[in-house]
Parts: sequence; structure tokens; C-alpha cells
Amino acid sequence: MSTVLYFSADWCGPCKAMKPIIEEFEQNNLEPAVIKIDVDEDFTIAQEYNVSGIPTFILLSALGEELKRKRGPMNKVNFEEFALGE
Repeated sequence: MSTVLYFSADWCGPCKAMKPIIEEFEQNNLEPAVIKIDVDEDFTIAQEYNVSGIPTFILLSALGEELKRKRGPMNKVNFEEFALGE
């Protein structure tokens, strides 16, 4: 199963705009799982993935390999296409 790592922070305006899009996606899709990572709380994970801005999304394969990444907010359609690998 693939996974989306979602790097964000509470103070980030574009991250707040993504919240309802992410929540709706999670309600309608069992896969991929979306793992939310707050860069202020989990700074070492953000460093590990070389996250230089937020929001950042990284799609990982079932084996944990990075398939693609996107920095910046997305609309609902673009997020779904990213997360579903389209």
C-alpha cells in the first residue's frame, strides 16, 4: 500500500486550506494512507526527507521508495491525482 506523507504546521495558512481536502480524501479513500507530520513537532523527519517548505506532499511506494513529491497547496482534483498516482 502506498502512503502520502503530508508535512505541515499549525501556523501555515496554505496547510489550513488543505485540511478539508485531506479530510474528504481520507473519508472517501482507504488507500493511500495519509500520514500528517507537523514540521515543528517532528523536525527530524522533515530533515530526513529534505523538506524545505510547507505544505509538502511525498508519495511513497509500498516499499517506502519516493515516487513523487509536490510542494505547495493543491485543489481537490490535483491532490487526488497526486495521491492516487495518476
